[in-house]
Amino acid sequence: MNGFLGALGQKLAERWLTLLVLPGALLLATATVAASLGHAHALDHQRLVDRIGRWAQSPTVSGAGGQVVLLGAVLAAAGAAGLAAQGLGSVLRRAVLAAGWRAWPRPLRQWAYGRVARRRARWGDAALRYRRQLDADARSLALRGERADPAPRHAAHRAMRRVGAEEPDRPTWSGDRVHAVAVRLERDHHLDLPVLWPHLWLMLPETTRAEITAAEQALTRASTLGGWGVLYAPLAVWWWPAAPVAGVLALTARSRLRGAVEAYAQLLEAAVRLHAVELAGQLGIEHGGPLDQALGDALTRQLRSFDPAPATLPPAGPTGPRGGAPSAPRRPAPG
Repeated sequence: MNGFLGALGQKLAERWLTLLVLPGALLLATATVAASLGHAHALDHQRLVDRIGRWAQSPTVSGAGGQVVLLGAVLAAAGAAGLAAQGLGSVLRRAVLAAGWRAWPRPLRQWAYGRVARRRARWGDAALRYRRQLDADARSLALRGERADPAPRHAAHRAMRRVGAEEPDRPTWSGDRVHAVAVRLERDHHLDLPVLWPHLWLMLPETTRAEITAAEQALTRASTLGGWGVLYAPLAVWWWPAAPVAGVLALTARSRLRGAVEAYAQLLEAAVRLHAVELAGQLGIEHGGPLDQALGDALTRQLRSFDPAPATLPPAGPTGPRGGAPSAPRRPAPG
């Protein structure tokens, strides 16, 4: 037991050091450089070396007690910066997925409505071009008996998917990519993904759950990287090289976020399509053959809870308060 607790503590310490302290220490070092050099001497490394040398020779830092206090302060500040980056990453992830954008405050909601409308228009144009290319290729096959060059068709399909896998319903590409899974399952198999998923998750094989969990963790790490970019951005006010650092972090986070969302959406859809029939068997729903709309309807009916009915009010009477039922006699207060 002691060995297990020791190994667990070591792993937690390693994760704390890797995810929070080291990136936070790098942020603190950048902030120190920004405060020391400023815009006028942004790349003057000799000035930085001289400044650090004077700090190192001060009586407060040269003593053992001062060094211990300084190390503790640096570790605490680095850990706090790491927690701040994770918090900002969580906010960024919720904003990028935009699942509840219709409940956002009014200015943000109006902006989201406009963005969804623009994305729908772009997607409609791209989908129309893709449909026309499909029709042209089909006519070529019917009239000449040979397949047309697939490159234009593939290019049109990629252009449509760059806007959204399905007709946009959210203001961001990542939000629409996850939403597209629910749209496809509802259209193809009449499955209500929010209702189905908690029950399906409990019976998925361990390997499948591990893959989905890894995709979720990749999404969390990508959003946290965006949180670090947000923390680096204010340093550009004092030191201009912090601006490109923040920009690189933001672009990297965007790329990784899209990749993680794509992987998560694919795994989510594949898990439902592969294991929905197995879930139906666990629930006692008899079905022969692959997943179809009839089974989707049966699963949705089985798993969906009925909305609560409004409570029936007692009939109005002349003796109760405000014309209602008579009141029960009040019990005298104790003492």
